Amino acid sequence: MSTPVNATLEDRLRAVEDELAIYHLIASHPPAADTGTERYYRDAFTEDGVIDLGTKTATGNDKIGAVVKTPEHQAAIAGGLCHFAGLPRVTLDGDTAVAISYLQVIAPNHDATPVELSGHGLSRGYRIHRLGVNRWDLKRTDAGWKVTRRAYRMLDGTEEARALLRSAIPN
Repeated sequence: MSTPVNATLEDRLRAVEDELAIYHLIASHPPAADTGTERYYRDAFTEDGVIDLGTKTATGNDKIGAVVKTPEHQAAIAGGLCHFAGLPRVTLDGDTAVAISYLQVIAPNHDATPVELSGHGLSRGYRIHRLGVNRWDLKRTDAGWKVTRRAYRMLDGTEEARALLRSAIPN
């Protein structure tokens, strides 16, 4: 829901501040994932928050934070893991919000032939490991905006991913 045209200056400012807080919360996810910073997840999610990755689900901000400390995730970080997120589309509705964003998981391409780029050195480059969409459900709390649920689906032609995207644009 967008801010009504006849909204007060205070209402419009609150909407801007809310969106900026949500942008900051979502933009903090990639560096937290790529460094294994579990505190981000404990702070960003409600205590009963849910992360639904399609193939696995975690409930509770402590369990969600523990995911980045698993040996598998730590090995991905050591291998050059990079989460690259697009700017979210945020829809505010009072004390709740929904944000939709794209997420690329990028990794160094260790098997590629090195290529030199003028002024930028030699690199084997990177490859997009996967591309997906996130739906972030959020609520305002006494401690600021928190994620109540994050759902992620790979953009691989499945209906689930398209449904998440459609939920960003009201009919």
